[in-house]
Amino acid sequence: MRRYTSQTTLLRGGTLVTPEGILVADLLIQGEHIRAIGQDLPVAPDTVVIDADGLLVLPGVIDAHVHIALDTGIYRTPDDWLIGTRAAACGGVTTVVDFATQFPGQTLREAVEARLVEAQDAAVDYTFHVMVTDLPPGREEELAVLRELGTPSVKLYTTYRPNYYADDATILRLMETSARLGILPLVHCENDALVTAQTQALVAAGKTGWRYHARARPALAEVEAIRRVLFLAEVARCPVHIVHCSTARSVEEVVRARQAGQPVTCETCPQYLVLDDSVYEGPEPWRYILQPPLRAPGEPEALWDLVAKGLVDQIATDHCDYTRAQKTAADDFTRTPGGLPGLETLLPLMYTYGVAAGRLTLPQLVSLLSANPARIWGLWPRKGALLPGSDADIVVYDPEPEGVLRAENLHHLAGYTPYEGMPIRGQVRLVFVRGHLVYREGQFVGRKGWGKFIPRPVG
Repeated sequence: MRRYTSQTTLLRGGTLVTPEGILVADLLIQGEHIRAIGQDLPVAPDTVVIDADGLLVLPGVIDAHVHIALDTGIYRTPDDWLIGTRAAACGGVTTVVDFATQFPGQTLREAVEARLVEAQDAAVDYTFHVMVTDLPPGREEELAVLRELGTPSVKLYTTYRPNYYADDATILRLMETSARLGILPLVHCENDALVTAQTQALVAAGKTGWRYHARARPALAEVEAIRRVLFLAEVARCPVHIVHCSTARSVEEVVRARQAGQPVTCETCPQYLVLDDSVYEGPEPWRYILQPPLRAPGEPEALWDLVAKGLVDQIATDHCDYTRAQKTAADDFTRTPGGLPGLETLLPLMYTYGVAAGRLTLPQLVSLLSANPARIWGLWPRKGALLPGSDADIVVYDPEPEGVLRAENLHHLAGYTPYEGMPIRGQVRLVFVRGHLVYREGQFVGRKGWGKFIPRPVG
């Protein structure tokens, strides 16, 4: 098979998809950038020409919520940045936004610099949100260093004592400073008191098996926390992003705030669109331990309706590569690490159950997976765009093949997928990251360390 490694590549006659529409055209890659788009573009003698007739040419997917080589202080995923970004590349994800965690005793600068060292083997491009866990009163101005480092977004949590939890006073204080500095908070919203009380009640009743997981973290806890965080953001005059909305009412709270004039965005994840909590009564509930948990039957379709109406801004995975052994060590939801592998399956799932199912148009798909994340997180138009001058982050997707998702065909370490056996429509054929081919016809052909840190400007 011919190797497409030339610095100049022409994708001939593909169906180019942008948020604005669909165009059958040629796309010329020169070096790390898109050079030109048009009909019958001239071809230099050393150009590699790829026939893209009948294939979709998409901007590279930006997964703006992932956890590669995650260390929570309690659990740790055994993957590394090459493994995580290899899975990303094989699924058409060309940029990931991961997290730099401020561990006890670290400054924010030290947290980011340590994560940069960990990420240096990445095969796709990356940037960071910063988990702020230790910034007591009087030190808020230290957030300013994130502007200098190119990481102007901070992750806050209303749950997870003792390692991540921030009380309302802390959230308000950090939001007020973030607003002044142009830093965007993103918030994991679950009412910690409600989750704690419900968990304690289940433990007292001896109901700690995996099948009880969703009962410990009810939708009420998520919706209440979102409403409270939106109010705090309004008071602080701070834009805010709400992560992994698992229920339609969560999105509706965001929509209500947005209609009232608040600058707020939100995301949901594939798991909340294609799975529901009936799986906890099935034979392998361990596959679905995550926070927030899966919700009641009917919620996925209600979420799809909001996504289709353009009321959800992005779809991300919240990818965590815990292994089957870690997940199955004890049939006890209080001792099972929460999080699912999903980087490689994001695009195929959203194409299958969004576009092919008639719920989304192709331009909507590109908006949700590429353009909107790029705009929200300060990467546009370098990333998420099919435009001359943009990075040549490109996915060539064949919409015709039909298959079934199997863990044995995926590239993460987990040894399982929560989507095992689900039908899939279409297939990733080629993936370019800044003009460099990283995936070709079923094979990862990328290079360790090709991925580059992408600093972001202040919003």
